[in-house]
Amino acid sequence: MFRRIAICSLLTILTISPGEAQQPTKIPRIGYLAIVSPSVNADRIEAFRRGLRELGYVEGKNIVIEWRSARGESDRLAALAAELVGLKVDVMVTAGPTPTRAAKEASSTMPIVMAQSTDPVESGFVASLARPGGNITGLSTLSPEISGKRLELLKEIVPKLSRVAVFGTSKGASNAPELREVELAAGALGVKLQLLDIMGLKDIEPAFRAAGKERADAVFVLSSGVISERQTEIAKLATKNRLPAISYSSRFVETGGLMSYGVSFTDLDRRAATYVDKILKGAKPADLPVEQPIKFEFIINLKAAKQIGLTIPNRVLERANQVIK
Repeated sequence: MFRRIAICSLLTILTISPGEAQQPTKIPRIGYLAIVSPSVNADRIEAFRRGLRELGYVEGKNIVIEWRSARGESDRLAALAAELVGLKVDVMVTAGPTPTRAAKEASSTMPIVMAQSTDPVESGFVASLARPGGNITGLSTLSPEISGKRLELLKEIVPKLSRVAVFGTSKGASNAPELREVELAAGALGVKLQLLDIMGLKDIEPAFRAAGKERADAVFVLSSGVISERQTEIAKLATKNRLPAISYSSRFVETGGLMSYGVSFTDLDRRAATYVDKILKGAKPADLPVEQPIKFEFIINLKAAKQIGLTIPNRVLERANQVIK
């Protein structure tokens, strides 16, 4: 009997191929590339993780995420993107148009998911929103008219608004379409714009001095990775100079700025996880349409308003999603 059992066991082992006997389950590896520091990007990172958890992915358990940040230095992105390509991640997620540009230049075959891109068609990332056609897909913040609405909000809280200092980054991939809308709105509102280039921390104080010299009535912040890294400094100096300021990012208000109005970036990062899931399950980026924003946020900081001696009209407060008191 023992001999018969031993023979049957041996036959069973022999019928199992070496691959079936030892092949481990492959854990997907995701690369996440951002221009700003993790501390600045914390809410977006958590939103992406939350989106993955909702789909059954737990970091360190059934998925690995390689986090890379240029910490506000765009020149570092190319090397970081190349590093992720070298690691052969299954999908690379990019937190903005500048990281997407670096990822695109690093690989034309690796699947890339944009968590945010102002205009991916104009930027050359995809052939069209409906049919991306390459190795890149994801989410777009394609709503440049929002920039014009921001200027309108400044005009509502500062009725005598006549000159606005615009803080932007000449290398910022999203600045051009935003600026066009701001210029259109400025023409309609009779407001003159003073363009100031912010390439790093050293440019912020000189920009405020230049704004003061030209007697600017307010500050308008365009979106860029460089500026995202320095929003706290801009918010503090705007208050110090008693200048109403509006930004595209809720973080600006959370760190002491007056107002923000724009797309919910955390919602975009959460939704980026759905693209990662589809690609890991076999979908091709070329076949996944680029989605547009569906959630927007208007936030007002009454503490900042009080510090600069400004009263926000009730009609404006009533439209806010959140009022910080």
